[in-house]
Amino acid sequence: MMPKYAVINADDFGYSDEVNKAIITAYQQGILTSTSLMVTGKKANSAVNLAKENLNLGVGLHLVLCCGKSALNPSQIPHLVDKNGNFNDSAAMAGLRYQFIKSARKELKEEIKAQLELFKATGLKLSHVDGHLHLHTHPIILNILAELAQEYEIKFIRLPYEELSFTLNVDSNNLLLKIVYFNVFSLLRKYGENLLSNHGIKYLKRVYGLLQTGNVSESYLLGLIPQIQTNFIEIYSHPQGIFSDVELQGLCSQKVKDMLSSNGFELVSYPQLEEKISGC
Repeated sequence: MMPKYAVINADDFGYSDEVNKAIITAYQQGILTSTSLMVTGKKANSAVNLAKENLNLGVGLHLVLCCGKSALNPSQIPHLVDKNGNFNDSAAMAGLRYQFIKSARKELKEEIKAQLELFKATGLKLSHVDGHLHLHTHPIILNILAELAQEYEIKFIRLPYEELSFTLNVDSNNLLLKIVYFNVFSLLRKYGENLLSNHGIKYLKRVYGLLQTGNVSESYLLGLIPQIQTNFIEIYSHPQGIFSDVELQGLCSQKVKDMLSSNGFELVSYPQLEEKISGC
């Protein structure tokens, strides 16, 4: 039988002390293997220190181009952020700006490079790149990442894609929103597959979490995992704190760990997956 590997990722590392603690708890006590660092987050430095204390935790860049702070001074990127360095809080509005305003597109590359440089300065190995609210899958942004991939040793980029039916079999709440997300990101996925393949950048066949964002709970995972037929997957979530957090509870669930194992999945980070692929 073909080996099966699962990267279990938590986004928003560096956002707050509560999020940082939840992520490390999920790594030390649960199934978490990987996380994505917001280099401009308020608690990014604390997150970096925690990552260095937990050496097998894979750490990637959680690129922030909406709902967050820039790496560059606002005066350098006036078409991207306000005077306080804040991006637009709407991913849709930010995406339209990047698509249609030429001056914003020019500034985007410099900001993306600045965030990659901040990650490089941490001394951590870059395991992968994804983005806040998945804005990194915007064709303009994804092309910039592809151009910078060799310089910054970007080996994996997340391209969200999951079967709509799998999620609806477990939880059919917010049906319309899930259908919209599925269709929008399916189109972005098709574009991204061609682009990344042409640049030799890896992506996983299935990435689960988008359609159940904010509620990747124990019960959801127990319903989802037996349906998965793909051998290389990522499941991501957003653990927010150690109290009353359904996503953290899911990540620390022994039942979920056992379910992954019984379905043949070995838990890996992106760097570990790269080693296993190279060894095949």
